[in-house]
Amino acid sequence: MNRIDFQQQLLSLQTNLLNFAISLTSNREDANDLLQDTTLKALDNEDKFAPESNFKGWVFTIMRNIFINKYRRMVRSSTVIDSSDDQYLLNAPENDTALTPEDTMAEKEITATINSFPDAYRVPFSLYVAGYHYGEIAERMSLPLGTVKSRIFYARKYLQDRLSEYDPR
Repeated sequence: MNRIDFQQQLLSLQTNLLNFAISLTSNREDANDLLQDTTLKALDNEDKFAPESNFKGWVFTIMRNIFINKYRRMVRSSTVIDSSDDQYLLNAPENDTALTPEDTMAEKEITATINSFPDAYRVPFSLYVAGYHYGEIAERMSLPLGTVKSRIFYARKYLQDRLSEYDPR
């Protein structure tokens, strides 16, 4: 595959890539950033693409890996590390504020809504929120991957519908 064909194929996938990015980030601005990063990385690594392999799969894998790496970096940067000598003192950020009564009520309402889910939906959703990957949840629950994804999707949808009147602003 020559350089022109490579670039044309990459351009033809932009709409599909944007849709995939939106599904990953749930935010159009972040999705556009992810699309830009993916396009740049694909162009930078054009020489690593094997012409006999699946181009679309290769580019989508790049996007997924960029998303996962950014997510992991974000989680690591938000981790609090206690560097004090006092074992009973946690060095919390200066701008950390206590929960307001409204925050506590919202948290209780969300928790109660999640707990009202049938186990078939609550367990995979709770594991997903706790940071488990779909594959890990599927293995742990002895379910097909598609079933796990579907149940998490419907649990999220149900939670959104039940709490639609709640506006945190």
